[in-house]
Amino acid sequence: MNKNIPVEKGKSYELVIHTLGTNGEGVGRIDNFTVFVPHALPGERVRVKLNEVKKTYASAHIEELLVRSHDRVEPRCAVYGQCGGCQLQHLAYDAQLRVKRQQVIDAVTRIGKLQNLFVAPTIGAVTPWNYRNKMQFPVGMEKGHVVIGCYARNTHHIISTESCHIQAEGNNEIVRVVGEIIERLQIPVYNEDRHIGVLRHIIGRVGVDGELMVVIVTATRNLPREKEFVRLLRSKLPQLVSIHQNIQTYRNNVIMGRETRLLWGQPTIRDAFGQLSFHISPRSFFQVNTAQANVLYSMALEYAQLTGNETVIDAYCGTGTITLFLARKVRKVYGIEIVKPAILDARRNARDNHIKNAEFIVGDATEVMPHLYKQGIRADVVVVDPPRAGCTPTVLRTFANMHPRRIVYVSCNPASLARDLSILQTLGYVAERAQPVDMFPMTSHVESVALIRRKE
Repeated sequence: MNKNIPVEKGKSYELVIHTLGTNGEGVGRIDNFTVFVPHALPGERVRVKLNEVKKTYASAHIEELLVRSHDRVEPRCAVYGQCGGCQLQHLAYDAQLRVKRQQVIDAVTRIGKLQNLFVAPTIGAVTPWNYRNKMQFPVGMEKGHVVIGCYARNTHHIISTESCHIQAEGNNEIVRVVGEIIERLQIPVYNEDRHIGVLRHIIGRVGVDGELMVVIVTATRNLPREKEFVRLLRSKLPQLVSIHQNIQTYRNNVIMGRETRLLWGQPTIRDAFGQLSFHISPRSFFQVNTAQANVLYSMALEYAQLTGNETVIDAYCGTGTITLFLARKVRKVYGIEIVKPAILDARRNARDNHIKNAEFIVGDATEVMPHLYKQGIRADVVVVDPPRAGCTPTVLRTFANMHPRRIVYVSCNPASLARDLSILQTLGYVAERAQPVDMFPMTSHVESVALIRRKE
């Protein structure tokens, strides 16, 4: 044993859990050495066995729960201990909301060094179960049978997940039906180690009124017994309106490839926010929790404090959900997105919703925004909903150079939010308030929206 590390792999220890980590695991210490324990909760005393020991931390599993938290509940899912899809089913929902608020507070104070930013209590979901309108599960084989589901925690071992409690029931039905058809038609399943086989992933979407889209991701251009596959899917899923094949031939972990073929039905599926309807294509980004997205976007609209005369830029607009949400309250809104199919969807969504004051531009925000500035366009408000990694410093400087009065930052990662708020502070802006919204109940993820003002 390293004399600077007070623990050994394979040995058992007792410790008290003090907090939860960003991935939902319990965090405790042995002689001031950090130990991560999945499924342990703050306040609990546990006996654990160490699975792995690194230079600065160890990971362990619970051998015995010695002192139980009052917030511990029985998980609803039968495979919860094996599946890596959820992390917090063992924690009461009101406690999940408190934990997620604390995640944001810890990030903005420790990473962002913002001691005076007010973080409001997390807005929870009215229904924290069966909320996901999109499913993407890997396909595998186990003991001669097809398995479709989530990966076990920190592995590529697939746990069969036919009745996922956070997926919309339409997606669960897709999993059951597709699994039956694969077995019946004996379509080869992809083996990622040997790079042979056909079926890699199944993607399902549930739209408004229960409409279903199925996307079959294959490692080959050819889908064996394609016509029979489509016929059986249609016969077993009455709500089905769209079937696609996505071709992903590369030997990597990227789920979708660049080419998608429409096998049958409509090219898109419809969903709705309030009075707005949206066309969603297989590769489109769309919030997976429609009800909570309404809450999140309403908060973004409130923070934008629009009077109807503003020019607004939505810097990562996707299929235009936030853009069109804002369009009803502004003079002009520009949506910028680097993914061309998403912009095509956004333009169609604008037409279908009879919105004429929204302009959508394909490109990188760092290039498009200076171009708009040179054209004399000044943003009164910038809205940004970046990917998990957040914004680059160049993007943030681009925002600041347009001198908007307010920046509304929608974030899916407290750490990158905190970092970006700190950078914006050096560029003449101050974060006033952050509102966490629980978009992903039963998981460790938290979405939030922050109001940022230009300093006087």
